[in-house]
Amino acid sequence: MRIRRKKWARPELEACPYYIDNAEEMKGKWHEAFSDNSRPLYLELGCGKGVFAAQHALKYPDINIIAADIKADMLAVGRRTVENMFGAVERTHDNIMLLRMNIVNISQLFAENDTVDRIYINFCNPWNRGKHNKRRLTHPRQLEQYKNILKQGGELRFKTDDDELFEDSVEYFKECGWEITYITRDLHAENLPDNLITEHERMFASEGKKIKFLIALPPQR
Repeated sequence: MRIRRKKWARPELEACPYYIDNAEEMKGKWHEAFSDNSRPLYLELGCGKGVFAAQHALKYPDINIIAADIKADMLAVGRRTVENMFGAVERTHDNIMLLRMNIVNISQLFAENDTVDRIYINFCNPWNRGKHNKRRLTHPRQLEQYKNILKQGGELRFKTDDDELFEDSVEYFKECGWEITYITRDLHAENLPDNLITEHERMFASEGKKIKFLIALPPQR
């Protein structure tokens, strides 16, 4: 997602107690970033404006979630999203963190004790031009990294409106030995009970696009 540079972004993020700018310094300490580190830890990759992560943190207060994106300007919008949504119900943001991170190098930022229970990838850039496929967040080179971050029994949940990206991704998961435990090419026809609808999802659905979704388990290490 493209976003204009925002002069207020950096100052607001620097003052934000639940924002992490240097992921390298957190290696081996991700669970400790939260006041209650006994909770399951979830990770959203490419969080955009933070609506999904904020919804998730509010609905599931017994789960910690890290919302990661490479763009500080986007995360600053995410901070305002969190403030507005949490403020509306007078909740403290003790189970959400915003993280600036280059997802391409994700395995270098997590130690063995940093494993997460679930990874979310929601409406990522499809990168459908052939030479750009390797930039996809579901590309095999990324899946190989995710399997080392997920704990035993952990899962990845992937959602998109893009047909080509979805079908290619299904093959990526199979190629890398992941087990797809749930798959639908029309999520809204399934009425999945715990589906949290993002702003992109609502927009694409209103345009008549079917939402594709799958849950996959990594191969045993």
